[in-house]
Amino acid sequence: MIQRETMEMDVLFVGAGAANLSAAIHLSNLIAEHNAKHPDNPLSPQIAILEKGQSVGAHLLSGAVLDPIALKELIPDFKEKDCPLESEVTAEKVVFLTEKSKIPFPITPPPLNNHGNYIISLNKFGAWLGKIAEEKGVNIFTGFAGAQMLMEGGKVVGVQTDDKGVDKNGNPKPNFEPGMNIRAKVTVLGEGPRGSLTKQIVSKLNLDKEKNPQSYETGVKEIWEIPAGRIKKGTVYHTMGYPLPPEVYGGSWIYAISETTLSVGFVTALDASSPANDPHYNLQKFKTHPFVRALLEGGKVVGYGAKTISGGGYFSMPKLYHDGLLLTGESGGFMNMMRLKGIHLAMKSGMLAAETIFEALLKDDFSQATLKGYETRFENSWAKKEMYKVRNFRQAFNVGLYWGMVRVGLQMLLGGKIVKERLPLDPDHTHMQRLSSITRKYVLEKRQFKFDGKLTFDKLTDIYESGTTHEEDQPCHLFIQPHLITDICNTKCTVEYGNPCQHFCPANVYEMEVVNQLTGAKKLKINASNCVHCKTCDIADPYQVITWKVPEGGGGPVYTNG
Repeated sequence: MIQRETMEMDVLFVGAGAANLSAAIHLSNLIAEHNAKHPDNPLSPQIAILEKGQSVGAHLLSGAVLDPIALKELIPDFKEKDCPLESEVTAEKVVFLTEKSKIPFPITPPPLNNHGNYIISLNKFGAWLGKIAEEKGVNIFTGFAGAQMLMEGGKVVGVQTDDKGVDKNGNPKPNFEPGMNIRAKVTVLGEGPRGSLTKQIVSKLNLDKEKNPQSYETGVKEIWEIPAGRIKKGTVYHTMGYPLPPEVYGGSWIYAISETTLSVGFVTALDASSPANDPHYNLQKFKTHPFVRALLEGGKVVGYGAKTISGGGYFSMPKLYHDGLLLTGESGGFMNMMRLKGIHLAMKSGMLAAETIFEALLKDDFSQATLKGYETRFENSWAKKEMYKVRNFRQAFNVGLYWGMVRVGLQMLLGGKIVKERLPLDPDHTHMQRLSSITRKYVLEKRQFKFDGKLTFDKLTDIYESGTTHEEDQPCHLFIQPHLITDICNTKCTVEYGNPCQHFCPANVYEMEVVNQLTGAKKLKINASNCVHCKTCDIADPYQVITWKVPEGGGGPVYTNG
């Protein structure tokens, strides 16, 4: 039996993203205001944030264009406080791409109008918020991952952190350090999309009962340094069409951080029918379009990353509270896929959570009866109003791009309703179809595609730019039961789907390695040290046998301009 230390906290935030950092800052402000008004009855709770990255912001990745509505509420003097805003948006364009040409939209659709918004680096923005939180006395523990929830009598009472110094076989090494139990009156999960603890607790407590399943996309991004004179700082492009077929939802962004620095990314839905669906390849192919090539040629890649996006919308949001528990940000489904924005919603969710926690601290009551106030506050907020207007957006595209655009147009006219108040949604992995001649043709096309190392790059080359590192001698955090590797991965999946994990993973984690030259037999090889923590495999695997667990804290990507 491993002996674990216990740390007592009042409020524990898991994940140092925009949601939880905003929550910690707002909660600190509310407490300070209360104590100034009531010096005879002060509050002095211990507040901690647990972050698996080696620093605050290291695992934060987004496009990103920030709607400052929540930022203005949280930190009105954000400019005076040197908020790292790269550029105000000065122009936006939406373009439909064919294989060789581009068709500009005559007007920018209102949801993609970005005047008044800012191009930012999310990891820099997160680091800035983290500094402000620490200045307010919040404890931030970086390099520590939440390994499992602590529960007593059906209540959430905290989190157990990851063990450090465990070898590949699960045996303690000489530097072994057991994870500790961090107990708290309320635990706030803000782990981003498909968080490992969130996945556990939503299932255990049935928080998604009568909800649509979440729908995900994988965004793959490169940062480019380009020659000056090709694009104006603050320009925002969004494209749809090439290289995706009409039945696959997705599209691109190009954000001019400066006249010589671009954020270039491509989003691919994980409900695609093809088992060869490959978000990384889609980005590489996108860059060969004449329009994009003209912007990038002669430049160089200086950053790479990938993450999933929780795009299901309002009807895919789980119940946001339980005894001792709140969900914020993308862990709670706060994302507006029509606007391609979630940072402002994540921040607002954190602020609403903070107001609820403040009430709970005053009452010394962290039961559902008090924490239900979080849901009430959300329902009365601009965040709910924004999300409810687009409540059927992602579902509209389940019938393909063109008919989906028609349905979205109707949705905008009818205030979010399309024939039915709530359109259904199926889990992404259920859309994947068996191998076909079309799939094999696509796989052959990919094999013949030549990565030139200048404009286009294979996955291993891109991973280098993400700064990803892991302790090599540790248990594989991409967990598959050993008998399932034999019974499904190496046999059944090969025949039925052609091992889609080797396609949809944007980090070359999964390989089918030839083990018999005569028969051509292959077995699954997992390169866990390549993992960029995007969670695509946990979502898209057609058999749902892959479970993404946290690796040793501090491992993973190190985003510096993400």
